Amino acid sequence: MEQKKEKKQLSFTYLWSKYSTLFILVLIVIVFGTLSGSTFLTGRNLITITEQSAIYILLACGEFFAILLGGIDLSVGSIMALTGVISAQLMVGGIHPVFAVLIGIVLAGLVLGAVNGSLINLTGLPPFIITLGTQSIVRGITYIISDARAVAGIPNGFQTAIGGKILGIIPIPVIIALVVATILIIFTTRMKAGRNLYALGGNPRSAFFAGITVHRHQLLAFMISGLCAGLAGMVNVARLGAAEPNAGMGFDTFAIAAVIIGGTSFFGGQGDIYKVVIGGLIIGAINNGLNMMGLSAYYQQIAMGALIIVAVTLDRFFGASRKNA
Repeated sequence: MEQKKEKKQLSFTYLWSKYSTLFILVLIVIVFGTLSGSTFLTGRNLITITEQSAIYILLACGEFFAILLGGIDLSVGSIMALTGVISAQLMVGGIHPVFAVLIGIVLAGLVLGAVNGSLINLTGLPPFIITLGTQSIVRGITYIISDARAVAGIPNGFQTAIGGKILGIIPIPVIIALVVATILIIFTTRMKAGRNLYALGGNPRSAFFAGITVHRHQLLAFMISGLCAGLAGMVNVARLGAAEPNAGMGFDTFAIAAVIIGGTSFFGGQGDIYKVVIGGLIIGAINNGLNMMGLSAYYQQIAMGALIIVAVTLDRFFGASRKNA
């Protein structure tokens, strides 16, 4: 019996489920470190990768909850852009940055996340359909209120406080992303509502009969997704020093890729936030490596699409193996 248990623990399926995300990150670092010479592995560039990955990590941390329920949120990139535009316009208009950020995150983050969750609950339509629609609506609103122009004139204090570096080394966006991830790890592992989301994603029918309120938890999941997208919008504005209405275009794909590559089951009920963080670093490393090699963003899109297909395929295969084991 003990030999059978030990064999099960050392199986490829077990090792893949535990360490696949870390293995992919190490492999990508080795590949780009070899192809681009010593430049990719310099301390300065590695810090740049983590800083660039902060936005992906924030978006992915929110996207995680939608996918955990067996759904998806395609509106995170648009929410990120609208949050940035609203807050930037308020700051330029004389509102204190703290209040401008709070208003932007609440209006474009929490509220739009709640709208997504409410529409899914009320219509019974798949999250893919609802968020595909709100993605377009929110992007249109962003263009309208910004007149399709970048909002410049962001206060230097805001840029330093959110987009600067501590001691000139540690990027503040990275700290923000890690703090958010830590809070969400505590939420999913220590709080009843977080554990309920796993139960709901794993088996909605059983969760319902266990007394878990499906609509309430689905609303909560999409509100978290919207909030994280709003935070990503703030970080993006601080780093760029302006709010671009085109910000976040295609970032929903990056967020989904980070979650799936991070080992979260696309079929719901399984996943870990800390692996999503590594998934975000993988996206940042790929984008950075391809840029250093002089390849266009088109290749980045190809890489993201291929990784999603491979990751979901492996999840389907090894997920079935875990259930049959």
